[in-house]
Amino acid sequence: MSTSTEQRVVQDLFGVVRLLSDGSVVRGDESAIMPPGPFPDVPGVQWKDAVYDAARGLKVRVYKPSPADAGEEANNTKLPVLVYFHGGGYCIGAYDQPMFHSCCQRFAAELPAVVLSVQYRLAPEHRLPAAVDDAATFFSWLRAQAALRSSAEPWLAESADFSRTFVSGVSAGANLAHNAVVRIAAGQIGLGPLRVAGYVLFSAFFGSVERVATESDPPPGVSLTVEMSDQLWRMALPAGATRDHPVANPLGPDSPSLERLPLPPALVVAPGRDVLRGHVLRYAARLKEMGKAVELAEFEGQQHGFSVTTRSEATEELMGIFKGIAIERRAPPSSSGNIDPRCRRRCSSIAAANALISCKRHPRPTEKVMVPQVPNPLS
Repeated sequence: MSTSTEQRVVQDLFGVVRLLSDGSVVRGDESAIMPPGPFPDVPGVQWKDAVYDAARGLKVRVYKPSPADAGEEANNTKLPVLVYFHGGGYCIGAYDQPMFHSCCQRFAAELPAVVLSVQYRLAPEHRLPAAVDDAATFFSWLRAQAALRSSAEPWLAESADFSRTFVSGVSAGANLAHNAVVRIAAGQIGLGPLRVAGYVLFSAFFGSVERVATESDPPPGVSLTVEMSDQLWRMALPAGATRDHPVANPLGPDSPSLERLPLPPALVVAPGRDVLRGHVLRYAARLKEMGKAVELAEFEGQQHGFSVTTRSEATEELMGIFKGIAIERRAPPSSSGNIDPRCRRRCSSIAAANALISCKRHPRPTEKVMVPQVPNPLS
């Protein structure tokens, strides 16, 4: 009787990532489930790679505006630091993929800022919390850079204002940004001269055992399906863990209490056509109930991860909101009748405490951006 040594597929992410019965992983072409592009380079930005974890060979890509394009004021002033984590459900994606590379170039040029795009280990080869541990290692490296000053990575020493550090990411990167900020707020990552001034979550990849309404009744034509989201979690979480794992569910039964943590101000972005929208709305609502500083930006009609797609009117609006509220800390308009200068042809509107404000040309807003009330995602 012969014994077969042929391995069987245990888990399969649509042929892109396959976990075999011996624990090995076979990876295929990610383009089948990632946006196709094109993702052109953004002029006026310099970039280079640095190593933040030599033992694991993990890198960070550093972006900054080119001196010739930054303007006299920017050249004479240190810039805020934006730490950015790429998306991909913790299983795919890379810090140097064209769409994330192009997105970070835009942030560097338009905010402007010193942008740090962080590489982290992927599942299922390295299941969670490996990526969160990598984020902690990165912030320890960044703290050392801030403390070194003149002997630090030259671009950071020359251009970075470490007292204005923002943490951000898209999809799984937004989830990672949240988890990193929680560790920082809990004192698990010492920052020294580094100060996190805020965090921004684009299309956060959250989950829970309990389905939210947008999972039970998904919007039509979504790019990220419930099936795909579930499979990503099965591959990313520790074996046997559920979607209520603390990394997946920030409000879960075993998650650290956010109420007692000194969280920095948050900007939370929720696309309208996203099966995970309910999780994002619930997160923003709970932060608000806890008295945290949080702004919610809803983009009706947009897909999960739209912030890294090719430039569009929606991404232009998002960049303006990000710059105005997160970086420059401008407050939204506070009374009806004011005109939002960021309103463009899509006429996104900023919601004040009791009023939606739109532009003079289009007095009835066609797309919500800032919303004063957060609906119950479970209703």
